[in-house]
Amino acid sequence: MTDDHPHGPAADTAHHHARGRAHEHTAAVERALAALDLDTKVRLLSGQDMWTLPAVPAIGLRSLVMSDGPVGVRGQEWNAGDPSVTLPSPTALSATWDPELARRTGHLLAQEARRKGVHVLLAPTVNLHRSPLGGRHFECYAEDPLLTGVIGAGYVRGVQEGGVGTTVKHFVGNDAETDRLTVDNRIAPRPLRELYLAPFEHIVENARPWGVMTAYNQVNGSTMTEHRALVQDVLRGEWGFDGCNVSDWTAARDTVRALRGGLDVAMPGPRTVYGAPLAEVVRKGEVAEAEVDEAVRRVLLLAARTGCLDGVPAAVGPAEVPRGIDGRAVAREVARRACVLLRNEPVGGARRALPLDAATVRSVAVIGAAAREARVLGGGSATVFPDAVVSPLEGLRAALPEDVEITFAAGADPRSRVPAAREGFALRARYLAADGRPLAESAQGYGKMQVMGRLPEGVTRQDLSAVELAGSFTPRHTGRHTLAVAGTGELRLTVGGAVLFDGRCAPEGGDPFEAFLNPAERQVTAQLTAGERIDVTLRFVPDGLVLGEGPTALHFRLGHRAPQADADAEIAEAVRAAADADVAVVVVGTTEEAESEGFDRGDLRLPGRQDELVRRVAAANPHTVVVVNSGSPVELPWREQVPAVLLSWFPGQEAGAALADVLLGAHEPGGRLPTTWPARLDDAPVTTVTPTGGQLDYAEGMFIGYRGWQRSAAAPAYPFGHGLGYTDWDYESLDTTPDSVRVRIRNAGDRPGREVVQIYLAPTTDAAPDAPERPVRWLAGFAVVEAGPGESVEAEIPLPDRAFAVWEAEEGGWHRVKGVYLVEAARSVDDRRLTAEVTVG
Repeated sequence: MTDDHPHGPAADTAHHHARGRAHEHTAAVERALAALDLDTKVRLLSGQDMWTLPAVPAIGLRSLVMSDGPVGVRGQEWNAGDPSVTLPSPTALSATWDPELARRTGHLLAQEARRKGVHVLLAPTVNLHRSPLGGRHFECYAEDPLLTGVIGAGYVRGVQEGGVGTTVKHFVGNDAETDRLTVDNRIAPRPLRELYLAPFEHIVENARPWGVMTAYNQVNGSTMTEHRALVQDVLRGEWGFDGCNVSDWTAARDTVRALRGGLDVAMPGPRTVYGAPLAEVVRKGEVAEAEVDEAVRRVLLLAARTGCLDGVPAAVGPAEVPRGIDGRAVAREVARRACVLLRNEPVGGARRALPLDAATVRSVAVIGAAAREARVLGGGSATVFPDAVVSPLEGLRAALPEDVEITFAAGADPRSRVPAAREGFALRARYLAADGRPLAESAQGYGKMQVMGRLPEGVTRQDLSAVELAGSFTPRHTGRHTLAVAGTGELRLTVGGAVLFDGRCAPEGGDPFEAFLNPAERQVTAQLTAGERIDVTLRFVPDGLVLGEGPTALHFRLGHRAPQADADAEIAEAVRAAADADVAVVVVGTTEEAESEGFDRGDLRLPGRQDELVRRVAAANPHTVVVVNSGSPVELPWREQVPAVLLSWFPGQEAGAALADVLLGAHEPGGRLPTTWPARLDDAPVTTVTPTGGQLDYAEGMFIGYRGWQRSAAAPAYPFGHGLGYTDWDYESLDTTPDSVRVRIRNAGDRPGREVVQIYLAPTTDAAPDAPERPVRWLAGFAVVEAGPGESVEAEIPLPDRAFAVWEAEEGGWHRVKGVYLVEAARSVDDRRLTAEVTVG
């Protein structure tokens, strides 16, 4: 539900404790501040390395550790040797429409953060899905500001109830990746307030985050790390945000303007616009030390809240921290609750395609490269390394009875890059000095080697000369294997004593983070024999252990692809497997080359020949179920040629287990679309993400997502809020006042179910004729309800005053628009079941 305010005695007690601790925090911060000299103060405002702030033992201040954390807590060691529980993507979490589930994921992530010594998570990302081309939309929640704000608030509450801070990002307007470091997004005051600032405002007012991260981009001519009007006047002044403002990494550019603009911490360190440069401008009289003190106060308050300042209790006491959470269980629950059943038609005039009947299905063809190696999380800075991943193929094998025959065919591999070496490889990472002396060694789960911030114990930047991935490979197949190397620097690959590659890979693209996260790749081949173990060594000498002028950062990769038939033969094999099976399950999806941080998408097509694969499999088997493994919308031109389409998003480490739960009917798919899925990109309301002359004009104003689709002659493939279940619902009654809505619905099916009741407001045509142009309708509230067969259930959903208000730019405030509104209870924005009128005075 959208009522984010807890109630009851427990909440009152927690509020009383919080007020008491807030008073202690204020006093402790002032004592600590008074003991600091200028040089120590400015050092506190600049990271000491990639992820931490410096300690000041003299005042009892310990080093505060930050880490990315939308789907898992990476920690300071960003490598496979330090695995993380890996949850589904934020779009998946938003698809549950369940803030309480978001809160429980926050509890889990806080538990993971404490395990890894992390005090602050650099999450959640609450930018909007302005255009379906946004490359990082898998890390954002939705196209709608209310849904984004409610899910984000649940996440923030959960993490901070675990005693760990959050950093809501990217404030504001980072809604695309193209030229994100420099783009000036021109956003009119009304959409800026009603759309892009709204999720941040909701989270600040309802969840009280301890941190916010300001974005790289400019908004209306001012870089966000220097945007005094939005940070000081709106975020802190109007909304009362009392937390710490940290820059996106390397985003701070000017010492004086950043401080005056309200930036507290410039990351990463130690060389930033703060530190020594800030002390210098204070001594020159360009800024007052009192201005520095304000930023230091907020850093010390964050330290106090997270338990990093001695002599003052943390914001959450040890006894109040949720513990003993089963990470795998939570990951599996979110993944199945997030699955969106887009289509589910009868097969041959009989029962619907899903759920599958394990008692009658005797054979299943599992098809698609993503069925064997699912993409469980998006690419970029939020990447973590799970301890283990359950693929769709593994999940179905484990869930189906032993006498069900399961066949697999890759069909059409969409990846242009070679996946990281895994199956059959036994590797170790060796850190070497210039004289070949080993500095450290550790087991390496697979062929992706990545460090950003902290090197292993015993290894320093000064001593480190090269890193090797070394071990053995035992092939399962005889034939010509493809091997790949990637990394910015010198690479030498030796297989079975023969050097197959010895050369340099140069970075590609203008975004330094993109060049680091997706380095250039070179491919070679080797004829290998099944079962014959061979030695493999990949030696990497980086161009420099630095990202820009920042801290240690290195990334290289050993890739492997088993022998494959040509593409036509692979598809033909998949078609034969489908034709011989009772059911064909085809898993299609995007790749890191198509959907990742650092770049936007050029189209919404599935990469490779996956569309052709689906069509040909569907022609061979009428009972074809397609699972879509992507973080954000893709075109599905074959959707009406198959009886069932299920969206799994990027489903986290329990991908296959959750998918089997849904396909076999142990649990119903509980998800609803948090963003509209176009039939064709050209139909989408917003398709411009590339700046012109350094500027990107948000010319569509208020009309993004479903707000824009409702003004279009074209219909989407699947509307905002859409999602089917395994039961049917009758909407029985709707009672409304200007403050709340009560909806009664009945489970009209023969099995338990979960429904997302959505409430939309639509101004009537004869009401408020002088009001500014508004969308046809907009989401005003929602609730998740459950009921058994034949049972009725009621949902009471508040209608916030803001739902009836618009931002008046000239007056600089919110204006409640009077008149008659339709209140619509719906299953999606296009499937409205009950309507009532309410008059707002």
